[in-house]
Amino acid sequence: MMDMNHDFSRAARPMFAPDRVRPRFRPFKAMRHFRNLIADKEDTSQVFHIFEALPRRKFRVEAQAFVESDAGRAVMEREPYLPDILDDHERLRAMPEGSVAHAYCDFMESEGLSAAGLVAEYDRFTGGRRYGDWMEWYANRNRDTHDLLHVLTGYGRDALGEQCVLAFTYGQNPAPANLFIAYAGGLNLKKTTKSDAPVLKAINEARKLGRACPRISEQSILDLLAEPLELARKRLNITPPVYYQEAHRRLRARGIDPYDLLAKAA
Repeated sequence: MMDMNHDFSRAARPMFAPDRVRPRFRPFKAMRHFRNLIADKEDTSQVFHIFEALPRRKFRVEAQAFVESDAGRAVMEREPYLPDILDDHERLRAMPEGSVAHAYCDFMESEGLSAAGLVAEYDRFTGGRRYGDWMEWYANRNRDTHDLLHVLTGYGRDALGEQCVLAFTYGQNPAPANLFIAYAGGLNLKKTTKSDAPVLKAINEARKLGRACPRISEQSILDLLAEPLELARKRLNITPPVYYQEAHRRLRARGIDPYDLLAKAA
């Protein structure tokens, strides 16, 4: 449920909390945490450490631009806290058959995921720290729409699918951590499989798809969920990921299950 300790009205929140510290660029720390992630694929905290070590330089500027725009104000008033919306599957299932909402519920239920679960993982990393500013609200929308990107793009939760979603996200929001994990993970995948699967081409393709797509985190998620899935993809310029599908085909031709690679790579 939404944290009621915070007032989501614009007047009650600063754009940037006065105690917010600008993160430093620390590539060696990022590499160390990536090695930890490879050693334990279930340790999601390593991903958050990498993002902390490789901050996005223009994030503050872009967050403020959206929050102060007419579109941003409309979204914040209608959608103050996305996990409550995304985890209300009863409400989402009431939307039309074939909608993004139904595809999202199918995906989350089949994978045993929830938006609140990702928030809990993040809270374990931060120790429950809150800034209560609009930059945090904007950053959380980027976090909370991650699984929705899987649904819209068609990238699965296999090892390559996760790298491709991060590359797609970099195309939308160029945080260096997205690109670092995507390509470092892709190279590790190539090393693990020793196959001719076009792993890096799939990641490049995902990056281009993300750049061609309007920022999902800045969309009205309620409106997006109600759209027919295929029409939403067309509106957002999301085309089928050709190299990702070809990579799966080549891996399976060699007797490799793409959805088992994450465990084998670790």
